[in-house]
Amino acid sequence: MNGSSAASPPRSLSPSRAADFMQCPLLYRFRVIDKLPEEPNPAATRGTVVHAVLERVFDVPAEERSVPRARSLVVGEWQRLLARRPELAKLFPGEEAQAGGPRLAEWLADAEALVERWFGLEDPSRLEPAERELFVETTLDSGLRLRGVIDRVDIAPTGEVRIVDYKTGKAPRPEYAGDALFQMKFYALVLWRLRGRVPRRLQLVYLGSGDVLTYDPQESELLAVERKLLALWDAISRATESGDWRPKRSRLCDWCDHRARCPEFGGTPPPYPLTVQPPLPVELPGQSTGPSGAQPAGERPDTGAAPA
Repeated sequence: MNGSSAASPPRSLSPSRAADFMQCPLLYRFRVIDKLPEEPNPAATRGTVVHAVLERVFDVPAEERSVPRARSLVVGEWQRLLARRPELAKLFPGEEAQAGGPRLAEWLADAEALVERWFGLEDPSRLEPAERELFVETTLDSGLRLRGVIDRVDIAPTGEVRIVDYKTGKAPRPEYAGDALFQMKFYALVLWRLRGRVPRRLQLVYLGSGDVLTYDPQESELLAVERKLLALWDAISRATESGDWRPKRSRLCDWCDHRARCPEFGGTPPPYPLTVQPPLPVELPGQSTGPSGAQPAGERPDTGAAPA
């Protein structure tokens, strides 16, 4: 299956897809244009369940937001997710994904442990989020449409905004923290353009390692992120038109579902499903590339009229 029947040019940019293109342009093509299927991932699926639980914790009054109640939500959220995406049952072959088995039980216990760890990092009884799982979208002056989903938005009585994102993995080493902050600055840029105020704080909650990282963005930094996104989109647009999506080999290739199709590993990508635009002709000095009789750029025909 090459997904070509559903292929369409990209029309917007999210933090995840921006990260894909920066990691490997060919991966971006496979996911966004070809829409190639990928195998379910246990860690990513567990993250989806944990995020759902942390969102639902705030459905009840503050005094009822307890560890036992939060842990009890995990199984129900897994079953709801499985009902929407039955293919996730493949994560536990030979087991009944609804009734359970040893591998599923261990996986659910790991999810419950992540939920419980959150209570040691933040106190939900003292939080009243303004927004949860907030879908945001804005169009920049350039026409680029940015979109994404923010885990939580807190607004102080003074109006200051904090953007919070939950990560079920471990906090990265300092030299790799920039990738995660790029995602948060992306969200901050979108909220700033939507609401006219730079968020006061960005907060990353790493449940895997029990770390909380905070960052206070400046307007100048968000403007730099905007310029970077515009440059990314320009590169994506050129690749879309030319069909030239270069693979970029890295350690992350070991976890890629598309190695068999990647030229870096001896594979061949499926036929490009979009129409390739021919390159524009190069105009040499003193020559015109227009139709017969057309004037070179910068000159006008002699009509006998006086210049304006």
